[in-house]
Amino acid sequence: MTVPLVERFRDRLPVSPSTPVVSLGEGSTPLLPAPRLSERLGLELWLKWEPANPSGSYKDRGMTMAVTKAVESGAVALVCASTGNTAASAAAYAARAGITAVVLQPEGAVAAGKLAQSRIHGARVLEVRGSFDEALEAAKLLAERGTHVLVNSLNPYRIEGQKTAVFEIVEELGEAPDVFVVPYGGGGNTVSYAKGLSELGAHARLVSAQAADRRHTVATAIRIADPAHARVVAQLDAQVVTVSDEQILAAWEGLARIEGLFCEPSSAAGLAALALDPPRGACVVATITGHGLKDPEAASRIAPETVLVDPDPDAIADAAGGP
Repeated sequence: MTVPLVERFRDRLPVSPSTPVVSLGEGSTPLLPAPRLSERLGLELWLKWEPANPSGSYKDRGMTMAVTKAVESGAVALVCASTGNTAASAAAYAARAGITAVVLQPEGAVAAGKLAQSRIHGARVLEVRGSFDEALEAAKLLAERGTHVLVNSLNPYRIEGQKTAVFEIVEELGEAPDVFVVPYGGGGNTVSYAKGLSELGAHARLVSAQAADRRHTVATAIRIADPAHARVVAQLDAQVVTVSDEQILAAWEGLARIEGLFCEPSSAAGLAALALDPPRGACVVATITGHGLKDPEAASRIAPETVLVDPDPDAIADAAGGP
């Protein structure tokens, strides 16, 4: 049985013996070797497969802590602004805790898979006539009234939970890799990884990959024009690398076809950054943040079309084009 993240790292998290843990079995996600990509890039590449978390993204690491502490404080409602993954995670953990979740999302800007998750978990999903940044500002103002707890990554307990990915990676490898690579939307994961490294006293290069056009990128999960943690990220010893949508999509499709792993486009931003300047011979861990089924429309736009055939072996062999 999977040990809940808070229980596994209780001595490194701000909880007490009486803290009521809200868990869906998050954490302990696989660290997968990527042999074919490693060969192409001339390095040793590992993939931290965060889609194995309960709601299909890394957000669950922080959400178990944020909701646990909200419940401990007596909260009965949560609020978040989201481009999708935070909303799905908040809705799931609110349902688990038996409390209300209010989700504010930019109008028409959230992938169908993530929207479906939020709705089926019973969250009150509201589309905001504006950007993610405007939705986040509204969520912050609502939280200031004391009726709802904000569970975006501005909540410090989110950062506490997300830093545990670093603990797991270092534990499994036996030491810190030479390089960590993460996508950069709001910057919460970059801050979390830096905190995890600092607490371990470990040293590694931290690369944070952002979209060239933050307002309109195809990678909807990192479509954030004004990153909430931008100031903190700028103060970290982290390298911010900018990648185009074309580079993100190439890395995304390559991961699916070369290694058999289907992630959402934003998850491939780190791989796109890595391909620009591969650190030859280094041990690199790239965090894959969310599952591809969260954004099926993106795959449908570039994947080969299906072919209609008769139920006949010759017709099938001809259409398949060989073994």
